[in-house]
Amino acid sequence: MGYNLSKLRVLIVDDSKNMRMLVKTVLNALGVQIVRESSDGTAALTELRSGPIDIAIVDWVMEPMDGLEFVRQVRTAEDSPNPFLPIIMMTGHTERHRIFKARDTGVTEFLAKPITAKTLLLRMTNIIEHPRPFVRAKGYFGPDRRRRNEDYQGPERRGQAKPAEGAATPAAAAPTTEAKPVQA
Repeated sequence: MGYNLSKLRVLIVDDSKNMRMLVKTVLNALGVQIVRESSDGTAALTELRSGPIDIAIVDWVMEPMDGLEFVRQVRTAEDSPNPFLPIIMMTGHTERHRIFKARDTGVTEFLAKPITAKTLLLRMTNIIEHPRPFVRAKGYFGPDRRRRNEDYQGPERRGQAKPAEGAATPAAAAPTTEAKPVQA
């Protein structure tokens, strides 16, 4: 986990100058040298168009454009400079429904305030070590929302044909006695 983050280009989007300064100080301590700042989503979109960014760290509550609308614009606007940009949503609003809303908008990682260097580094490391494929579906474009790779074997598993009602299942159709080897 000892990455050289000196070339990483990070955009901090927060309406609080003090929060931007705190996050920038933490990023600098982690070795990030290229940090750009914006005070709201509208300014951040302009900043994105002015040059490449590798990760955006975005506050949720801002005016005139909040963090969720910023994420929507990055992910779905036709003139978006990088719809695949990793976005860390940073907020003090950590209720479960808000986390799901952020995820369903296209946020890559979620970071609860107050932040620590450790939690910020963990989110950045997760983006580096476990990049998620992007998904385009009706009403959604963004990183795959599934976090766990579970091998689901239930009746609703995709790709498995359901037996017709009353039909024998493979287990019921299997012979109950062992077959004897054939000798030649």
